Amino acid sequence: MSSTPGLRERKKAETRQAVHEAALRLTLEHGLDNVTVEAIADAANISRRTFSNYFAGKEDALLYGDEQRFGTLVRRVRDQPPERTAWQALRSALEVLYDEAGGGDRELLVRTRLAMRHPSLLARQLTVRVRLENELSEAVTGRALPDGVRPEVITAAFLAALRVATQWWCAGNDERDFRQLIDQALDQIAGRFR
Repeated sequence: MSSTPGLRERKKAETRQAVHEAALRLTLEHGLDNVTVEAIADAANISRRTFSNYFAGKEDALLYGDEQRFGTLVRRVRDQPPERTAWQALRSALEVLYDEAGGGDRELLVRTRLAMRHPSLLARQLTVRVRLENELSEAVTGRALPDGVRPEVITAAFLAALRVATQWWCAGNDERDFRQLIDQALDQIAGRFR
């Protein structure tokens, strides 16, 4: 059986991506408070009803890129060789994700800065990250862990380091790129989890 998505699934993915891109573009042009679901639907050439089939609101449409990136991270963790520890699997999966993205950090920076300015986006982003934390914990369950450390603790530490690196990066006070900042944050807590 083929794992390639069918035409219907590809069309749905294309529609989601088009809506996400329209939401992001309109928000950057007009500000989040001045963008409506109707405007996003019009820009994506879909009806309001179709929009509702894909997203609960404009915040979900804006943060779809985060959700996609996090889902890919979980899959890459699951793809890691079983002999890797939980920490090694998380770090290696992140490396693979960045290699696949080819330096596509600009959109992440834009979404993160938007979320920092808008409480409704930040709340939605936190909801997505809680789900990610649970999925990552499940993905590393069964891998070698340091004595007394549970999967939830290691994934929470991993995600906290990513969050801190993202804050450093968004502040723009450092000349290093995002990947270097992530490595620094992860290296500062890695000793306990290797």
